[in-house]
Amino acid sequence: MELSNRRVAVLAENDYEDLEIWYPLLRLKEAGAEITVIGTGSAPSYNSKHGYPIKVDAAADDVDARSFDGIVVPGGWAPDRLRRYPAILKLVRDADAQGKVIGAICHAGWVLCSAGIVKGRTVTSVPAIKDDMINAGANWVDREVVRDGRLVTSRVPSDLPAFCRELISALASVEEPALAKA
Repeated sequence: MELSNRRVAVLAENDYEDLEIWYPLLRLKEAGAEITVIGTGSAPSYNSKHGYPIKVDAAADDVDARSFDGIVVPGGWAPDRLRRYPAILKLVRDADAQGKVIGAICHAGWVLCSAGIVKGRTVTSVPAIKDDMINAGANWVDREVVRDGRLVTSRVPSDLPAFCRELISALASVEEPALAKA
């Protein structure tokens, strides 16, 4: 499979956008990636904006970015909660510093801004947080998907096919997968 030996963390908190967590999670799993759902540690599971639950495998305090090849940050209102947890921001910051793939869609750009990893990079997001992205130093563009190195960003649920194609491409290019090192 395309992503065998790839390990991906999917971040979760209450009020995530259903499609923006489940579509990438299932698509990456279908491509062979091992998925770990990472929460803030505030609960064993979180509910989407529409009430659909997702069970957490680990808390951000209990994981290390070196264990993953990539991180997916979903949108919805969850990013506003996620960015309040230092362990989440550290995980994202460490993953970026280690050259890991980071995917963010919709409002997930808030997490990237709070982690301090968008300065000088070209990104997209839901237009509602365009100013936040620009104020954090990003070059914001309005496109369905943008890849700047290993950072993959998209705007809204209808961009998910392009977002997942680009995530899979980025993850497939990882030379030393985390699972192969384990």
